[in-house]
Amino acid sequence: MFDITMSYRNLCYALLLLFAGFGVMAQSYTVSPNKRYLLKDGKPFFWLGDTAWELFHRLDREDATYFLQKRAAQGFTVIQAVALAEFDGLNVPNTYGDKPLIDNDPTKPNEAYFKHVDFIIDKAAELGLTIAFLPTWGDKVFKSTWGKGPEVFNKSNAETYGKWLGIRYKNRKNIIWVLGGDRTPRKDVDDVGVWRAMAAGVVAGVGGNDNAMMTFHPQPNKEGSGEWFHDDNWLDFNMFQNGHCRDAAVYENIKRAYDRQPTKPVLDGEPIYEDHPVCFNANELGTSNAYDVRKAAYLDLFSGAFGHTYGCHDIWQMYSPNREAVNGPHVFWQQAMDLPGAKEMKFVRKLIESRPILDRVPDQSVIVENDLGSHERIQATRGTDYIFVYTSTGKSFSVNPGKISGSQFNAFWYDPKNGKTKEIGKVDSKAVKQYTPPTSGYGQDWILVLDDVSKNYKMP
Repeated sequence: MFDITMSYRNLCYALLLLFAGFGVMAQSYTVSPNKRYLLKDGKPFFWLGDTAWELFHRLDREDATYFLQKRAAQGFTVIQAVALAEFDGLNVPNTYGDKPLIDNDPTKPNEAYFKHVDFIIDKAAELGLTIAFLPTWGDKVFKSTWGKGPEVFNKSNAETYGKWLGIRYKNRKNIIWVLGGDRTPRKDVDDVGVWRAMAAGVVAGVGGNDNAMMTFHPQPNKEGSGEWFHDDNWLDFNMFQNGHCRDAAVYENIKRAYDRQPTKPVLDGEPIYEDHPVCFNANELGTSNAYDVRKAAYLDLFSGAFGHTYGCHDIWQMYSPNREAVNGPHVFWQQAMDLPGAKEMKFVRKLIESRPILDRVPDQSVIVENDLGSHERIQATRGTDYIFVYTSTGKSFSVNPGKISGSQFNAFWYDPKNGKTKEIGKVDSKAVKQYTPPTSGYGQDWILVLDDVSKNYKMP
C-alpha cells in the first residue's frame, strides 16, 4: 500500500491519516439553531475570553497552571493562545528549551514542544476552560512590519500541519480553532489560500466540519473574518479585532456582521486592552483603563456579539523580568491578573447569564436616543421578556413601549463596576418612560434592566 522508499516519519504520518476517521469524538461546541450563539454540550455557552497569546511559549507548567486557575476562579471561560507564537516563536524556545518545529519545517512538529502544549490544554479542561487555539501567529504566513517570522507556510505544508494538529487534538473536547493570528491576507499572493488549506487540514484531521468549531482572527477592519471567509463552510462564527483606540464604533462592525447573510454568530476577539497605550500613543493619549475595556464589552455584547474577549497589555505578552517587551507594559503578568478591568469581567458574565441567552437580540428601537456617537453611546439589547440598556456615561434616556412581553416591568440599575443593583421598582410598560442613572459623567456607566413582572426573574 505504501511506497517502500517512504521514510519512517512519513510512513507513521500516513498511518495516522489512514486511521484519523476512527474514534473521533463529537465536539462539545455547536452553533445554536438560530445561528446567533454557541452551545457547549447543548447548553448556551458564554464566551468570556482572555488573550494569553504567549501562554504556550513563555510559561512553564507551574506558571501556566497558576494562570489558568486564577482565570477560572475569576469567571473566564475561554483562553486564547498560540502554538507558534509571536515573539520569535519558531527560533526562541519555550521555557524547557524546546522549539515547536524541527528546522522550521511545518511538516516536522517537535513532539517535546507539543507535549507542553498538551499539558496546558488538558489542565484548562480540568478547570472547565476552553482553549481558543491558534495553530500559528500570522507572521509565519505573512511577515508584516512587526513580528519576526520567518514566513514558513505555503498551501501544502499549511494543510499538512493543520491535519497533524487536528489528529493530535481531535479527542480534546475543550478546543475551538482560531486561524489568522493578527494578519490581513495579502492580495498579491494567495494568503487566503494558505489559510483555507490549513483549515482543510484541521477539518480532515478531526474527522469533518462537525468536529471543528473554527473562526479567523484578523487585523482591525470593518468586516472582520467575514471579509474573506464568511461563506466558507469551515468558518462557524465571525471574529473581529477592533484595535486599541478609545471610543471606536465597535457596535457598527458587530452589527454589520450580525446582519450579514448567511447568519453566523459574531465575536470581538481583540478589543481595546487594559493597560495598553491608547492607539499605541501613550505620550499623547495615555493608557487604557478598566472603563475602556468595560465599555467595549457592553457595547459589543449589546450590539449582537455572542460573547466577549478581555485583553491586557501586560498579560498577552506574559511580561516578566528578562523578557523582551512590546510597547511599554507596566507590571508583570502575575500582578496584572488583578487589574480592575479583569475583575469586572465577571459582572459582564453574571448579567448576561442571568436571563435567557438564546433569544437575546440587539435592538436600538428600544430607546429614543438610539443614534448617539461612541463617546456617550447608549446601546440596547433585549430578549422576549427582558431589556438591557447600557448608558456609557450615565446619560438619561427614554424607553419605548411594546418591545417585550408584560403589562408591568420590574426595573433596576446594574452597576458594571461592582455587580450591585439599585432597585427602581415596578413600572408601567405601556408608555414611553425616561430613566436617569444614579450617577453620570466619565466612567459612570450603568445598565438598566427591565423584566416582565410575570417571569419573576432574580437579580443578577
